[in-house]
Amino acid sequence: MRDSGGDVATEPGTTTGTVAAVDGADAVASLPQIQAEVREDGTGEISVDGVREQIAMADLAEAGAAITARIAALAADAGRALPVEVRDPDGLWALLIHPDGRVDEANDADLPPASTPVPVVDPAWSAPASTTTPVAAPPSTPTPVVAPPSGAVPVAPVEPTPATGSVPATRSATRTEARAERAPSDGSSLPTLDDLLAARHPAHEGPAEQGWQRAVRRLTFGAVAPRPGAAERRRRSQVDAVRRTFDGPRTVVVVNPKGGAHKTTATMLLASTFGLSRGGYTLAWDNNETRGTLGWRSQHGDHQRTAVDLLRALPDLTQRGTVRIGDLDAFVRTQQDEQFDVLASDENAASVSSVDAASYHALHDVLSQFYRVLVVDTGNNMRASNWQAAVQSADQLVVVSTLREDTAQSAAWALDALRATGQEELVRKAVTILSFPEPKVDKDLRQRLRTHFGALTRGVVEVPHDKALVAGGPIDHAALKPSTRDAWLRATAVVADGL
Repeated sequence: MRDSGGDVATEPGTTTGTVAAVDGADAVASLPQIQAEVREDGTGEISVDGVREQIAMADLAEAGAAITARIAALAADAGRALPVEVRDPDGLWALLIHPDGRVDEANDADLPPASTPVPVVDPAWSAPASTTTPVAAPPSTPTPVVAPPSGAVPVAPVEPTPATGSVPATRSATRTEARAERAPSDGSSLPTLDDLLAARHPAHEGPAEQGWQRAVRRLTFGAVAPRPGAAERRRRSQVDAVRRTFDGPRTVVVVNPKGGAHKTTATMLLASTFGLSRGGYTLAWDNNETRGTLGWRSQHGDHQRTAVDLLRALPDLTQRGTVRIGDLDAFVRTQQDEQFDVLASDENAASVSSVDAASYHALHDVLSQFYRVLVVDTGNNMRASNWQAAVQSADQLVVVSTLREDTAQSAAWALDALRATGQEELVRKAVTILSFPEPKVDKDLRQRLRTHFGALTRGVVEVPHDKALVAGGPIDHAALKPSTRDAWLRATAVVADGL
């Protein structure tokens, strides 16, 4: 209708506030178009109306904070909050950044029109559903009334509602029969405690602790808490896999009959990841028949005793009928920061002692009483009886190879030998870890190895080169690059899936 006071046409039920909405839309349209991108390595860029500015920070979170500060400065110049589309490794986010650095999630009305629509990852909250019911357009031609098909189920006519106080006898009888049918003949169908527990809602996944989402949550003091991104959800799933409950102790055996294949590195990092995720009860054990290097790659304790010393002490420890966990402290080297223990192989250069199959089984019987996960490093002699005993005790075989022809050939030869001696099932369920010895990767060799070992074993996992592992000293899990720690978590989760 037309307002008598002017020439502004309005629909029934609207006001001249429509004009303000139009003015607001014009204001939004005049805002600069701002896009930003942040990457895992801490680099990123800001684009303001097509003019790009590069960002280089230490990590993704710092890059996100720097971009937020830069756009907050632009918002202060503009005198109002500015909308920005931020892309991170998990998707695209529509945000509203205020002059004081506060960050909110942007609505569609906050965003300037773009030449092409940009999909936005769903934010942590959901907009309320529209209360307007859409009206279907009438069909162009009337719909003929047809008889129901022969297989259709007829719908019973609706009975009129009886007057208050009048309940038909037939309906009352029907309800009585229904109650009788629902009543269990015995207690077997009644809900139990297990049913009550199963009906609980799953635990909330919690706020984001990584990436751009974490930076937004911290900058807004939790007012805006985006849900964890895909990478963080994947990482949490891997931690859950490592933490899963086993129905007994589990033995993981790491093999490659060639030195320098990163077996000891794999043993240490698998054990540390299990220990950190599971809260201890993990042992890294050097089962070299003479001398291995696991003790050298671990943090040194206040003693230098080894598996040979424990083997010699077993008769005295077992003669009283039981061995206590405290009895083992004198023989294992606790890695306190990473919550696992190390049992080193013989380090006495003058010793003539060696570990055989019987020795391995004696140690394994005792150690598996106190540790939930045993990660066993092996030597280079596949014919040694203790090597064969370890493989026979394995719940999960892990084949390790560097991205080199000779090391990979040795790993392939070991798998061929195991399959030829009746261990086909163990090989089929094995996990292959390909370790990069150099930052530069031979792409052709990499693909060949993935194809070969992928056909033989259950899974192939790659772990990157890390200069913190090059020197050959004690391995410090915390000193590794985040990408290296994530890769070993992924490898450990795949191993745990087979336990």
